[in-house]
Amino acid sequence: MKLKRSTASLLYLAATVSLLAQVGLAVKQEDFKTSEQVAFYRRHRAFADGVAKESQLLGKSVSASQTASPYSVLQDSVYLDGHTLVASVQHGTDKVPLKLKVSFLDKGIVRIRGQEADPLKPRFDDTQKLVLRDGGANLKYASAGSLQLTSEAVNGETVHIVSFRDANNTASLRMTERPWTVEYVLNNKPSILLNSKGLFHFEHLREKPGADGEVDGADGAWEETFRSWTDTKPRGPESFGLDISFSGYEHVYGIPEHASSLSLKSTRGGGKDAYSQPYRLYNLDVFEHDLDSPMALYGSIPFMVAHNAESTVGVFWLNAAETWIDVTREKSSTLGNLFRLGTASKEPTVSTHWISESGVMDIFLLPGPSAADLYRQYAELVEQTPLPREFALGYHQCRWNYLDQVDVLAVNDKLQEHAIPYDVIWLDIEHTDGKRYFTWDSGKFPDPVAMQKKLAYNGHQLVTVVDPHIKRDTEYRIWKEANDNGYFVKNKEGTDNFQGWCWPGDSNWVDYLNPDAASWISSQFHLDKYNGSTPNLFVWNDMNEPSVFNGPEISMDKDIKHYGGWEHRDLHNIFGMLYHKATADGLRTRESPDKRPFVLSRAYFAGSQRYGAVWTGDNAANWEHLRASIPMVLSNNVAGMHFVGADVGGFFGNPTPELMTRWYQLGIWYPFFRAHAHIDTKRREPWVFGEPYLSHIRNAIRERYRLLPYWYTLFREASLTGMPLVRPMWMEFPKETSMFSEDSSFMVGSAILVVPATDADANQPIDVRLPTQENWYDIHSHATYIAPLKRQFASDLATTLVFARGGSIIPTRERQRGSSELMRRDPITLYVYVSRTGTATGSLYLDDGETYSYQNGAFIERELSFENATLTSRPSPRTKLSPEQLEFLKAMSKVRVERVVIVGMRNPLTKAVVVENGQTRDIELAYAGSKLDSECTIRDPAVLVGNDWEITLS
Repeated sequence: MKLKRSTASLLYLAATVSLLAQVGLAVKQEDFKTSEQVAFYRRHRAFADGVAKESQLLGKSVSASQTASPYSVLQDSVYLDGHTLVASVQHGTDKVPLKLKVSFLDKGIVRIRGQEADPLKPRFDDTQKLVLRDGGANLKYASAGSLQLTSEAVNGETVHIVSFRDANNTASLRMTERPWTVEYVLNNKPSILLNSKGLFHFEHLREKPGADGEVDGADGAWEETFRSWTDTKPRGPESFGLDISFSGYEHVYGIPEHASSLSLKSTRGGGKDAYSQPYRLYNLDVFEHDLDSPMALYGSIPFMVAHNAESTVGVFWLNAAETWIDVTREKSSTLGNLFRLGTASKEPTVSTHWISESGVMDIFLLPGPSAADLYRQYAELVEQTPLPREFALGYHQCRWNYLDQVDVLAVNDKLQEHAIPYDVIWLDIEHTDGKRYFTWDSGKFPDPVAMQKKLAYNGHQLVTVVDPHIKRDTEYRIWKEANDNGYFVKNKEGTDNFQGWCWPGDSNWVDYLNPDAASWISSQFHLDKYNGSTPNLFVWNDMNEPSVFNGPEISMDKDIKHYGGWEHRDLHNIFGMLYHKATADGLRTRESPDKRPFVLSRAYFAGSQRYGAVWTGDNAANWEHLRASIPMVLSNNVAGMHFVGADVGGFFGNPTPELMTRWYQLGIWYPFFRAHAHIDTKRREPWVFGEPYLSHIRNAIRERYRLLPYWYTLFREASLTGMPLVRPMWMEFPKETSMFSEDSSFMVGSAILVVPATDADANQPIDVRLPTQENWYDIHSHATYIAPLKRQFASDLATTLVFARGGSIIPTRERQRGSSELMRRDPITLYVYVSRTGTATGSLYLDDGETYSYQNGAFIERELSFENATLTSRPSPRTKLSPEQLEFLKAMSKVRVERVVIVGMRNPLTKAVVVENGQTRDIELAYAGSKLDSECTIRDPAVLVGNDWEITLS
């Protein structure tokens, strides 16, 4: 949520001003910087233009062996120290040596870190401790014995080569001394190239000069002004930039969050649909953001993926400061170093230029070569998405604001009256006592515990918003404790609390970089501290970019001080994640034993997936935002932020009944499924629009609940492998070049293809492409389509285009209940969609949905297969006998498979035989349809989900 910027001061000066009057109509571009208004970007751009100009003057192309880069490796500085290649690199005139360390990790991951060999003062380097698995302390390194360092002269220049091999690649890293370049060579092809364009530039730390405030004419090096704010930059210039090129690739993805296409657009060099600005990573609260823009939004994940028909590779740029990324493309690029491998060829190339304001240069190169390999590698660095609370996968009903306790219970009753399942009702800021978080407005919510108990009776939860700004009020316990303990972020002098404006007016912000402050805020979520909370209350972190209404770019000043004396500029992009973590830690530890938390955050960074869900922010109720939500959700999944959704219906504005219906029909396929609305909008709960819209919306929500077993199993897969939940088409069909930029349809897991209707004209036919030599099945009618196929489908408002992939087994629960908790012991139905070869595979995962006992074996995980007309269920290799597992099996002992539907069997079947626990019995079977559209149904095979069994058809 967000105020119109020009009226933020009115909130502070006159709290009685209506919020509704302050809602603007569009983003105020002048509130946010362009790249031309950022001094460190301007300096790097000038450096890059100088390199290009010098290369042209020399009559040379800007290529890996011929760049005018002034950086070279110092003679005799290169050596292999165990699993790390060490080198000293220096600018030709600055003469400040940089120490580079190239570490070789398990699975072919290469890490490159660089900073001054003898820094004048420390650079911020805590990002690795806060983001990497185990703080980076337990990264798995390649065996030193598997690495071999050789050096050779090529065209008079020394090239150092480290050769190694992993399970998927024969690889080498080639470092050229003059100029300094790096090539990551995979299977004899240079794939990822560093400084091949000569744009590497590292601003070394230095002493502040005299009164002119400049160093060698450096632009904005020691002070910079944006509108009425001046950034004092006490440390001076400390930015760095590097070009990273992907040789042989035409498409790159990731680096959310932007309201942009899935395949990232060029930002320099022109071309069709190119942007005129770089992609920016700087968490910001952007009111009614633009679409089709590289503008920074609420989250930042500096992870980029490149894909072609042969391989998938990635780059993780581990830096939490403001970062800009330019993207350029060359359809046919001669890479200077290729001749060194004896292959003078031309390859398409995507070149990217990364520029960060401060910190340590820390880059990970991920070799793939498959998407599955890549995400295992990325998960080794930042961890997987953990299993969430099961209720969190259900439907969330939210609004700014439900008026009071009566209103909340009325919404609950209406949802039940209309037989619409849901799991969570949400309360925004108006539920508090004067925007004091961890409190209740006693007039509106006289008995929040009774309200939560009423909701919990039918398995429903409550979420309250708890934002990071703390109202400055000496009588407010939270503020007083934080102030007394020195837990707030400090001003630029470090002498007093930083103060800004947000929803309560004058506010302070807890410094989550301070471990004591983070622990303290976590404890405030405990049941004995959060008055009126129960175990059925969960939390929403909004405004945590952080949003500061009277700050530069509606955020914190960069030069204010955090714990340890670090400036905000160093850690801006992880501020929201640190609050997200502290909140999740508090919810996790409020009961004994620990239970899984649920926390939604608006701001995020790499690693945020460990702490909960995020959403795409304050969207609008129009068809354009509906369409834009697809690439935004996909881009987050590409970057490892899996549990993500967009506000169903659009936050701002009033959707038409048709738009609302279509948004629900799409929203059920977001991993996080929440309807949300601005305080100034009309009420829009599912029943408001009447028929036929109510029925269409109810059917969509019920579809989500039917498929909860499939969704939960997908989360299990993500928690083990790091694979995205929703996937771009190229990820499942890596050789289908026509799919590489597709972002209007997508896969949910590997089994379900979703082609949403996103046009206002319900009679407009929808283009559908069904890839590969495989059968596809309409998930509702079970009509069969033979791929590859490209055709138009009609899609009226009652119709959604969802297809099951041949060769898949999809588990469902068909009995409609009011919440996911009420479905937990319901029987399972298995849909077997047969491939052209008559086979199918799938899996089913079940646990208690709330505790961590699954880590001790308390789960059921079945591997399902269909072959030779026999459906088999066997335990996964991860199933281990333990007391916890036996206890869970006992709790689930009555949960059975109540129906099996086999789609696509070409020959008529008349008989089924079950073998379970050594017992054989005949069961009823019904076969219908033709060879092309057949359906075989086994009603109540009565096999238990926890047992081994097989069903043979004949």
